[in-house]
Amino acid sequence: MLRDVKQLLHTAAYHPQEVENFLDLKNKSFLAFDPELGYTQTDYIFRDGMDETLSEYRYETGGQRRMVNYADRPCRLNTYGDSYTQCAQVSDGETWQEILAAHFREPIRNFGVGGYGVYQAYRRLMRTEVQKELAAKFLILNIWDDDHMRNIDAARWIRVGWMCRDLPRGGGKDAYPVHGFPWAHMRFDTAKGTFVELPGLCKRAADLRKLVGKDAYYETFKDDPVAHLYCLVEGGEAPVAEAEKVAEAFGIKVNLRSAKTRQKDARRLWKAYGIRSSQWIVETLSGWCAKNRRKLLVLLSYDVPQVQEYLTKGTRFDDEMLAFLDKGGYTYVDTLAKAGEEFKAYRLPVNGFLERFYVSRAGAQVFGHYTPAGNFWFANAVRKDIVAWLDPKPPAYH
Repeated sequence: MLRDVKQLLHTAAYHPQEVENFLDLKNKSFLAFDPELGYTQTDYIFRDGMDETLSEYRYETGGQRRMVNYADRPCRLNTYGDSYTQCAQVSDGETWQEILAAHFREPIRNFGVGGYGVYQAYRRLMRTEVQKELAAKFLILNIWDDDHMRNIDAARWIRVGWMCRDLPRGGGKDAYPVHGFPWAHMRFDTAKGTFVELPGLCKRAADLRKLVGKDAYYETFKDDPVAHLYCLVEGGEAPVAEAEKVAEAFGIKVNLRSAKTRQKDARRLWKAYGIRSSQWIVETLSGWCAKNRRKLLVLLSYDVPQVQEYLTKGTRFDDEMLAFLDKGGYTYVDTLAKAGEEFKAYRLPVNGFLERFYVSRAGAQVFGHYTPAGNFWFANAVRKDIVAWLDPKPPAYH
């Protein structure tokens, strides 16, 4: 059980060798530092695929994952998001974008980056779509379930460090790779009554050295109200004044001062905070698209626990997000509902069904990302909606 903010931040603190390994130019990391986005990804090979195979990740000069199908043709469709857009744990050519590209007979760019939130994907989209050679008319924003909360993280490693506290650290050969560097993020300004955008903490890669060690990491983030809220979510003690102001502004009743209700109410507020930040992003991006003659499609994708809950109980955590998308008339595809429809066709227990589509998570949980078969399912699940959205239709549908 987490005790307090100090324990949370001490657990997340970078070890000296972790940072030095990342900064070592002679031994290239799978990440490249970025002051705005925290990091981007570089060419690498991980043993993270199905049956413990090696997955190869390669990237074009524009930052998109290597295009395989119809790469020599003009591209009008760009995709943005986290690892479920990047398609972690499969090699180039096995992504859902490449499956769709092969079927559509036209290329699709993949700008997904593992670990990004909706906001970081949005920031990457905005700086990519102003480049004439990379801009596309049709933009897909893929939102995974934890992405909402990543929007408000000043440094996602605060959470990752705690969640992965039992994995080896320190920068050795078998250590868990450090990531989740400080990035541009969002916060709700209760005085202004609106969300505000905040820059990342580190301007240079070398600034990561300032976060090495328990004391340095604690001093940097000890007053971070979202770190406080996450500490409450994990059952620890933390200041509650700022969280109470946010709850009041959102119209959410919470009691964060009672030990009986604190953790449950903090989790409810935390999720609402993240979801409402995603709503701001979708609304803002939709307005930008309208002004710039672009079209936006939102995909909603989900981790195994959310799918398990939906298939067994019929409940979900993001009803508020769906209501927002419906009310605003946004074009979106709910792949959780698609998974529910698919499940009806099988006589399998829930986990037996999920084993058909998800690979084991490398180094952590039982299930990770989609297998090649899972990406094929995802591509087919969203295919008709994308075809209906595109105008003119893909060459295969002419």
